Amino acid sequence: MVLYTSPFPNSFLSVLHSFSWGLIFPCYWLADRLVASFVPTTYEKRQRADDPCYFHALCIIITTPIYLALLVASLPFALIGFLLWSPLQSARRPYIYSRLEDKNHGNGATLLTEWKAAGNGKSFCFGSANVCLLPDSLARFNNVFNTQARAKEIGRRIRNGASRPQIKIYIDSPTNTSISAASFSSLVSPQGGDNANRTVNAGIKRTTSMEYKGDNSGSNNSEDGREDKGGAGEPNEGEENTCIVRINGEDNGHLSDTETDAVNGQAHASGPAEPSLEGDAEISKTPNHKQKEGDSGSLDSYSASRESLVKVRVGDGTVDQSTVNNKLLYKASIMKKTSVRKKKHTDETFDHEISAFFPANLDFLCLQEVFDKRAAEKLKEQLHHYFEYIVYDVGVYSCHGCCSFKFVNSGLLFASRYPVMDAAYHCYPNGRGMDSLASKGALFLKVQVGSTPQDQRIVGYISCTHLQAIAGDTTVRCEQLDMLQDWLSEFRKSTSSSSTANPEELVAFDVICGDLNFDNCSSEDKLEQQHSLFTHYKDPCRIGPGEDKPWAIGTLLDPEGLYDEEVCTPDNLQKVLESEEGRKGYLVFPTSKNHSSSQKGRKASLKGNGRRIDYMLYTEEGLYLEWKVEVEEFSFITQLAGLTDHLPVAMRLMVSTGEDDP
Repeated sequence: MVLYTSPFPNSFLSVLHSFSWGLIFPCYWLADRLVASFVPTTYEKRQRADDPCYFHALCIIITTPIYLALLVASLPFALIGFLLWSPLQSARRPYIYSRLEDKNHGNGATLLTEWKAAGNGKSFCFGSANVCLLPDSLARFNNVFNTQARAKEIGRRIRNGASRPQIKIYIDSPTNTSISAASFSSLVSPQGGDNANRTVNAGIKRTTSMEYKGDNSGSNNSEDGREDKGGAGEPNEGEENTCIVRINGEDNGHLSDTETDAVNGQAHASGPAEPSLEGDAEISKTPNHKQKEGDSGSLDSYSASRESLVKVRVGDGTVDQSTVNNKLLYKASIMKKTSVRKKKHTDETFDHEISAFFPANLDFLCLQEVFDKRAAEKLKEQLHHYFEYIVYDVGVYSCHGCCSFKFVNSGLLFASRYPVMDAAYHCYPNGRGMDSLASKGALFLKVQVGSTPQDQRIVGYISCTHLQAIAGDTTVRCEQLDMLQDWLSEFRKSTSSSSTANPEELVAFDVICGDLNFDNCSSEDKLEQQHSLFTHYKDPCRIGPGEDKPWAIGTLLDPEGLYDEEVCTPDNLQKVLESEEGRKGYLVFPTSKNHSSSQKGRKASLKGNGRRIDYMLYTEEGLYLEWKVEVEEFSFITQLAGLTDHLPVAMRLMVSTGEDDP
């Protein structure tokens, strides 16, 4: 299948489309600014709290006639542009595929090695987020604004979080087998490119801030240092950027104050921390970019990759300097916990956490509500620093391909460190209300993640979707889930080049990500909860229809509280969501006839831990029979605090081959 690298089949149509959009854009921009001036966010209201009450009204009185006059003047040009633009959409392709050509520009994908299906297996990490990149006037109804600046910052935060090294913590103790929930995403900077895998015998403590100054170079994914795989606890084949931290059983990893102080002195020996924030006039317009103590989400600075989780302490009295990274700089920090954090639910087979960062070595990213085309370009540019392959501007416009007129695309965006082999998009034809104006649908992708010694391709399937949003449209969402399954089945059949007798491809995973706009606890969503999709695909957070696992939390934030000081930074939001009282104040909960719809300050007993409408599903059906796939880690992520009204989610899958290491 040919991947479309441009929206139109020839340059003439592309030029004509650009010309028509150039005529439309002034009218579009003026209308957007006019409406936005009447819809202030809570952040803007607080900023204007000290101004005289008449000041804002005076600004509106002055600017509104100017906007209206310019809008009226631009309407004739917009009409001509629309008459050219609309018929062109019949020739428009359903997506744009972008591959990073300049290898020096990217950091994460360039040194990614191909999996050869040897050893115990390989893990793959998937992320999904609704980023609310609507036109600014519409985004304000969700209490977020400045779409262009947010797009740039979202991209920076994601790639800074994902480009961190991955650390696995193993505890050598017959009595204490707990693993820190931070163990897969803690921050330690690599020693150049030739020491990616390190083993440190250490006790650990969780801290609020740890700053990493580095060049964010491709050394984060160095192939060197992978040869030493003897013994238990070593990384599987193809796991880039892995640092091993072993904790001895004595004292359960605790250290005396004397030992702790001794290590602190050596950790600081690398020199004083230097500020690395990069100024950005455009970004400064957004509310949450003031650097504060514990703010782990500041953009572009590689302190945005501080993992507020693990601080390595060596208990032998002396420290080998080769294990102390000279780029690991400690800020003044507050100890949050003095021992390894135990799993709250020991019967769970995988780790789960609320993390202030996107997982290290994130392989695949599915985003929803990237509706604004200019914002999509800015986001793509940032993501290309880490992801080599991106599919964006997905969807149809005008009346092409769907029953009703579509003003905006589907809002879906997919980014990958592995090459995309095939892609297909389908538009849901049954959208209602405001949702019918967007070409919401499903994006299906086939990626190649490796090959066997027999030259068989190892592939995976990923589906990204966004369902009907209007509450009460349960039948619409169920129909869309039916279509999703049918389209996915057709896509797998049409792109498969294998037969049972002579397989040319081995399927490693099949994952569905997206905003499904229903939760597993609301009584109004019972039809969706019992849909057949959940008999074929597994939800790691779900026990059964109407019941989530105790550790699962909601992913829909209360928009009114987005800019409260308690939750406006990733660290602060993480702390709040770790407590039941905090979740009651800042998450949207399942609807109930017995409770008021107001969220703020509600202390009544509520069902579940919030509305979890962002899903990551996987299946064991249709995969290579000799392999086994299981969840290794599930995360709720707070790194986009203040930038969207959803919590991103991430899942790491382990594909086990059943073979021993050579």
